Amino acid sequence: MGPLEGVKVVELAGIGPGPFACMMLAELGADVLRIDRPGGGLSFGPPELDLVNRGRRSVALDLKNPAAIDVVRRLVAQADVLVEGFRPGVAERLGLGPDDLLAINPKLVYGRMTGWGQDGPLAQTAGHDIDYIALSGALHLIGRAGGPPQVPANVLGDFAGGSLYLVVGVLAALHEAQRSGRGQIVDASIVDGSAHLTTMMLGALAAGSWRQERGTNLLDTGAPFYDVYETSDGKHLAVGALEQPFYDELIAKLGVAVPDRNDPANWPELRKVLTETFLQRTQAEWTDVFDGSDACVAPVLPLAGEHPHLVARGTFVEQEGVRQAAPAPRFSRTPTSLGRPPARAGHHTREALSDWGITDIDDLLDSGAAVQD
Repeated sequence: MGPLEGVKVVELAGIGPGPFACMMLAELGADVLRIDRPGGGLSFGPPELDLVNRGRRSVALDLKNPAAIDVVRRLVAQADVLVEGFRPGVAERLGLGPDDLLAINPKLVYGRMTGWGQDGPLAQTAGHDIDYIALSGALHLIGRAGGPPQVPANVLGDFAGGSLYLVVGVLAALHEAQRSGRGQIVDASIVDGSAHLTTMMLGALAAGSWRQERGTNLLDTGAPFYDVYETSDGKHLAVGALEQPFYDELIAKLGVAVPDRNDPANWPELRKVLTETFLQRTQAEWTDVFDGSDACVAPVLPLAGEHPHLVARGTFVEQEGVRQAAPAPRFSRTPTSLGRPPARAGHHTREALSDWGITDIDDLLDSGAAVQD
């Protein structure tokens, strides 16, 4: 199932953006084989709840063992894509670098996921999402006037600036390989991707319509008609009434008198009116007021929150009792699916290697190269 059915991917297990990218490839229909270290790696909970590992089988291989390296090479010989998220140079030292593997499989798309990229002064240094988006300027955008930058969890860097750019790069390289018969390296870095995400703001900055000061612009809470407001029950509403017809509907639904919003000098008074008005009712009451309108008001829901729209679209689903986001995007002819639930490291060693044509499994197990389920 899925538009990538028939594509085979070898994933050298990592954390964060690499696994999320491979989760997406699996949900798009690719057969993704995850190569874990024996015992597994870093996890925020039990392996069966590590949702970014869903959709694929896990084989445990000790990549310090030459026999395990040989297994990876044999898998890569029949794969379309390899994804790794090591520091630059680590894969090469293991004998699994691009030169090694493209010599085995010239059509291989070699996807590399890092924070800083494969070169540059910081390439060999440690970092995390917050560091990469700090350097790219993306973190600077987020926050209120006069306040510090606000950290957007690791959604903006790891998953938007990292995973999604890796997936786009892999898909583009796969498409090109179909024409040329030649693979290539995809160097996806979070600092590059998150910088690329700021393109619209960079254009506005050059045009003089965006200021470097946080919280002073149209889309960063500078404008009172594009902000978050507290309700009487301590919850919040998101207001995004940018266009005049939507703003007019917002004010009509609120039933208040407001100053002219086209003069920024009136924004403090407008914000005061909106703040005081939204505090008069609960989030649910306001949601009912704006339901079905074009006022661009939405309740701020918690993770995996309930809403009729989300229910109607099946945005969240349950698998083995765990509520999680359904695959996205959606396709009319080749629907995507969650596939397998997350598995502990090595749960599918024997089964998956056999399916990929690796038949000397007992010898590998005896050598210590792999652990079976």
